[in-house]
Formats: sequence, structure tokens, C-alpha cells
Amino acid sequence: MKPTQPVKPNENVTALLESMSMTGFQGRKLGESLGVWTRMITDPDCTIFMGLSGAMIPAGMQNVLIDLVRHRYVDVIVSTGANIFHDTCEHLGIRHYIGHQHVDDAALFEEGIDRIYDVFAYEEEFRSVDAEIARFAGSIAPFQGSSREFTHRLGDWLRENRPEGQSLIATSAESGVPIFIPALCDSSIGIGLVMARRRGVRIEIDQLADTDEISRMVEGAGKTGVIYIGGGVPKNFIQQTQVIASIHEQNLGGHAYAIQYTTDAPHWGGLSGCTFEEAISWGKEAPESARVQCFCDATIALPIVASGLIGSGVKRARRAP
Repeated sequence: MKPTQPVKPNENVTALLESMSMTGFQGRKLGESLGVWTRMITDPDCTIFMGLSGAMIPAGMQNVLIDLVRHRYVDVIVSTGANIFHDTCEHLGIRHYIGHQHVDDAALFEEGIDRIYDVFAYEEEFRSVDAEIARFAGSIAPFQGSSREFTHRLGDWLRENRPEGQSLIATSAESGVPIFIPALCDSSIGIGLVMARRRGVRIEIDQLADTDEISRMVEGAGKTGVIYIGGGVPKNFIQQTQVIASIHEQNLGGHAYAIQYTTDAPHWGGLSGCTFEEAISWGKEAPESARVQCFCDATIALPIVASGLIGSGVKRARRAP
């Protein structure tokens, strides 16, 4: 056995995380996650998939995610529709505001203010973005394709029409990092597309094409690494690619690397808290995979670990296709 090493304060975030990996509890898991993520980045055969759930954009994680894409620390993103909607809002100049969780929500409703825990936003501004998405849909109609193709075209449209703006979706489109939204209708993007459809716009998001496209990406990769921010649909959408591959007689052996930052506990039986050990029984994670689950609010974990990665200067071993 190795003795624990008491952690000392350190202005170098990378060094701090490395020292935390020799401590205990979730601080240790946070430090260990830096090491596993670094191994993904430096493995020339690894394609890195990120599942993005929770209200990360309203909570201020947009620039963190953008920098992860720019450094090519992720290759493929699977997100909730809400995150990409809020990301689009920010690109268009619609802001989220510092609020408070102890408030009269009926009074907020009367003022047209939406609350996301302690973050506020104006409902009327959100509806204006719904209308912009409907307008965009009209500009590409007739359209039938995967959510990946749709988000790529939306990202390009934002870059071309609002070059002064910044967003994860626009950066991903520019960098060639695909974004899948497997539950796109469960978001304000879906609301905007329904608005367009009721006006006669022909717009079809093929969610089965999503499953086929991402599974083929996994099947074509030498190895895969997964990073889950929260859980939910994005997590299972990525996890099931290994099962789909095995059904089509391409037994890949499970994901080679795995990280999750979640606040959901496994004993409730939900997928967001499902351990990677449980996933091994399904063939979703390789039994020998380098894996770590950190039970921590992602708004704490993600900016710290991203800062550690960027501060270390680690470079991608290859440019992923």
C-alpha cells in the first residue's frame, strides 16, 4: 500500500490536482480524473466522446467547453437540446443573469422571468430565439437529416450571420467536432422547429440516423474514451454504441477510458448514477478500462479539471477525424 500524501495549497492547478490524486474521497477522484483524461488525449488511437447534460451553459460553463473543443480535448459531443439552445442564446446576445434560489416564483412568472436554480433569464428573449431557430429552419428547408447535420448547419449559420458572437456550437462547427442532440425535441430547439413546421416548413430531424452515425464513429475508432458531465440521455446514447457494435458483430470490448462527474448516487438505480462497474456487465465499458467517477457538482469539477489540462500543456497525440 502507498501512504496518502496530505495536499498543500498550490497556485498551479495541474500540480494541485495531481497532489489531490494521492489523498482521499472525491478530492482524490477529481485528481484521478485529470490523469485518465490526459491518457485519452495522449493515446493516438483514442476518440473522445463527451456527454453533456445539466444546465451547464446557464451555469456559466460555456467558455470552459469552448476551450476543451479548441484544444481538441474532446472529439464528439452528445448534448441535451437545452444546453445547445442556451448556447445559441448567448451567441445571439441573449444573456443569463445572476439570480437567487430563494425567491417568489409566482412573482417571477408575473415579471416574465424564468429561473434555473439561482440563474434568471427573460422568457420573452428566449421566445425570440425560438423564432430565430424557426427562421433558420425555413432557410434550410426542405431538410431531413441527423441532429449532427442540423447542429453543424446551425453553427455555421451563427458564425456567418453573427460573427461577433461566440458559442460552443459555432466553435464545434468550425473545428469539425460533431454535436449530437438525441432528444432534440425535448428543448426549445424542438419548440422552434415545431413553430416552423406549423408554418409549413419541411424540417425532419432523423434521430435514428443519429444512432447509426455515432455508432459508426465508435466502430471506426481504434479506442474510445468517454467523459460524462452528469448522465441522462447523453450518457446512455454514448454507452449504447458498444452494444450496437456487438449486435453487428463488431465486438469492440467496451470503452477503453471513462470519466463521469455526477451528483447522482448509484443506489437509486438511475442511469445518471450508474457505476462504470455496472456498465461492464453490459459490455459498455472494458473490464480493464481506466475509469473514474467523481461524485461532485460539474460546475465545480469541470472548470478545475479543464484548467488542469490546459495548464499542463498536454497536446493531442493526433488530429481526430
